[in-house]
Amino acid sequence: MLIGQGFDAHRFAAPGSCRPLWLAGLLWSAPAGADAAALAQYEGIEGDSDGDVAAHALIDALLSAAGLGDIGALFGVGAGARGAGMHGCAMLRETVSFMREHGYEPSSASVVVIGNRPRLGSRRAEAEQALSQAVGCRVSLTATTTDHMGFTGRGEGVAAIANALVRPLQARHAA
Repeated sequence: MLIGQGFDAHRFAAPGSCRPLWLAGLLWSAPAGADAAALAQYEGIEGDSDGDVAAHALIDALLSAAGLGDIGALFGVGAGARGAGMHGCAMLRETVSFMREHGYEPSSASVVVIGNRPRLGSRRAEAEQALSQAVGCRVSLTATTTDHMGFTGRGEGVAAIANALVRPLQARHAA
């Protein structure tokens, strides 16, 4: 077994940008009839792709464990990169395919989301299912705040740390 760790952080989009909020493979929307203050809590995350820091940290953890670089090496960086506009779960599936082409497969993973919003507790099982489905192994999800310290504590953005176990695929023998 090989272990890797990944980290990602992004700021929230400017108020009124109407950017969708994707986190841990899920779309987070304000309840119907929400007032302006509630709508602001569901402003999306800046990024070249969908900004899903949980998925991005998990990609780095998987690639790190396999010794295959990082998210920037696989998908590029910037608005013109191959990963621009991609959904985090699509990026995860492509990462796992890339790993298998290079003789590795995921075994287990965990992600910690760090931020004040959105509150993950009520959708934790759904998020774990979305991430696990994309990766093809069990992915556990936890969340924490920083007690109002730093950029996540001030509500300026969100971060994630991930760990992944991968195993080399067995060499196939000719019959």
